[in-house]
Amino acid sequence: MLNELYHSLNPIAFALGPLQVHWYALAYLAGFVLAGVVAYRVARRWGLDLSAEDVTNVVVGIAWGIIIGARLFYVVFYGDGYYLANPLKVFALGEGGMSFHGGLVGAVVGGAIMCRACHISIATFCDLGVIGAPLGLFFGRCANFVNGELWGKPTSLPWGVVFETGGGVARHPSQLYEAVLEGLVIFAVLLWMSRKRPARPQGTFIGTFLVLYGVFRFLIEFVRVPDAQLGYLLGPITMGQLLSAPLVVAGIVVLVVAHRAQRPQVGHVA
Repeated sequence: MLNELYHSLNPIAFALGPLQVHWYALAYLAGFVLAGVVAYRVARRWGLDLSAEDVTNVVVGIAWGIIIGARLFYVVFYGDGYYLANPLKVFALGEGGMSFHGGLVGAVVGGAIMCRACHISIATFCDLGVIGAPLGLFFGRCANFVNGELWGKPTSLPWGVVFETGGGVARHPSQLYEAVLEGLVIFAVLLWMSRKRPARPQGTFIGTFLVLYGVFRFLIEFVRVPDAQLGYLLGPITMGQLLSAPLVVAGIVVLVVAHRAQRPQVGHVA
């Protein structure tokens, strides 16, 4: 069924004259908008003094940080020298090549800059931001599936998909595995956690997100084919796993510190 669904899909959502709008671009847009909506609604539930304008300003900073960080990390860690030989290709975003790990770093940096400018607690907005962020991951991975990229290893399972660039064999739709685990599951866990009143202490949500994402991504990499230009780096270990393992460690550290510090969630700071 998934194979038939994939072959019925078009990576181009619609066209306006010569302009073609891809599902991937719409996935990014939907992710940013929904993350902002979730952050605002949770902030209200926690009784924080954050307006819709405050949230929008920080989300815009996060969006720019994600785009820049995701691209730079891909160029540095996944480019394997290609961009050194073709430096102008760094700006060819339409050809693909974005790294989640770079997007995460960029999101923190971009969001922190806007939080400081708006006098908003960086720690609290990190927690607010990651509650809705998995929705962006969900839509992004679904767009990867539509584009027929980042597929998995060959499989005989009934939900295997034959991708045009996958050698004519049925493969794990690893994009959808990630969409469910990194997207829907993490979102459900964090949203459930956010309903507790008073709100859980600062760092609880970003720490939980880092642990869950790192674990899920590490496991899924075992059925996902690594980038062709890199292959496997240490035995069966991929670049994605090397970048995900530190996230688990960092998440555990953040959770321990958050539990000990017990700093309450706040909105604006002096």
